Amino acid sequence: MIELKSFTFNPFQENMYVLWDETKECIIIDPGCSTREEENELKDFIEKMKLKPVQLLNTHCHIDHILGNAFCVDRYKIPFYHHKLDLPVLANGRGSAAMFGIRYTDSPAADGYLKEGTPIKWGKSQLDVVFTPGHSPGSVCFIADQEEFVIGGDVLFQLSIGRTDLPGGDHDTLLKSIRSELFTLSESYVVHPGHGPVTKIGSRRKIIRI
Repeated sequence: MIELKSFTFNPFQENMYVLWDETKECIIIDPGCSTREEENELKDFIEKMKLKPVQLLNTHCHIDHILGNAFCVDRYKIPFYHHKLDLPVLANGRGSAAMFGIRYTDSPAADGYLKEGTPIKWGKSQLDVVFTPGHSPGSVCFIADQEEFVIGGDVLFQLSIGRTDLPGGDHDTLLKSIRSELFTLSESYVVHPGHGPVTKIGSRRKIIRI
């Protein structure tokens, strides 16, 4: 059974996630820690829970979701994965950080690329990977079918959808991703987004008519 802990970090109030199961192996998703204090908060939680990080994942590579990539890879010596189409977004990390005046250590290069249909496995658990472009070229969501939840990145929020005015964004593509990959799930699935509070697929379907 997957357990989950969220942290809200950096000036963009980005939600990052640590997921683990009874084996105590864990994966880290979208580490937004931008200060030493935030890095220590993540580190202290992992130590307190006696977890063993085994993978780092990015739902997409906008600056607010990658600020802690270098810290996590360096500290835990774990492989890092994102979708290949977000390579240009990751490469622009330093420029984005400079534009917002944010402390940033260059993200390491990926050890491999996420692919739809190839699940993420760790411990006794797994997440399915679905390709959900529109917010960024290589946005993905992670779905836990047994536990009925989604790690949604910046695709779907409680009161809105992801913005599409950034380079590589496309509004029609994002709506298609939501319709085909998320709104086909049961209404009971909980979405853990990249910003803001959790929501449910059912409540979003009733509001967003697409």
